[in-house]
Amino acid sequence: MQPRLLPPPTRFPVRRAVVGAAGWVILLGLTAAILIIPAPAGPAPRDRTIRVEASSYAFDPARVEVNRGDRVTLELAAQDVVHGLYLDGYDVRLRAEPGQTARLTFTADRPGTFRMRCSVTCGPLHPFMIGKLSVGANLPMWRGAALAGLAAVFGLWFLRR
Repeated sequence: MQPRLLPPPTRFPVRRAVVGAAGWVILLGLTAAILIIPAPAGPAPRDRTIRVEASSYAFDPARVEVNRGDRVTLELAAQDVVHGLYLDGYDVRLRAEPGQTARLTFTADRPGTFRMRCSVTCGPLHPFMIGKLSVGANLPMWRGAALAGLAAVFGLWFLRR
């Protein structure tokens, strides 16, 4: 009768299981921290007056940045023909005649980036007359990026094992 050969013992099976379990605990802990930890408080809200000049199918400035909670007064000045300004997400609408300034005040209470569009047909390139209003930090985007990075790191760690 021939002796039965046993497979060689695996190296450190207990240690590998402990390291694997610790990795999952770290992954879950970091995920919970990213989702639960509140964002740092931004600057105190304040009154802001922003003058936007509209002419030749462009807004100047084309990008406006405010903080969340700011009370924003938009001043729209038309330079050449009648122009309008519609702010997506806030239902803010202004209309200015040439040489006139239209004003409207609202509270920037929604974070994110919103398009400013000309709301009055002003010529053949009217659809391309677009600007942007950025309100505060886009926290969901940053949390999503952090979770994606965490998933990538742990995915590589898991494949390496």
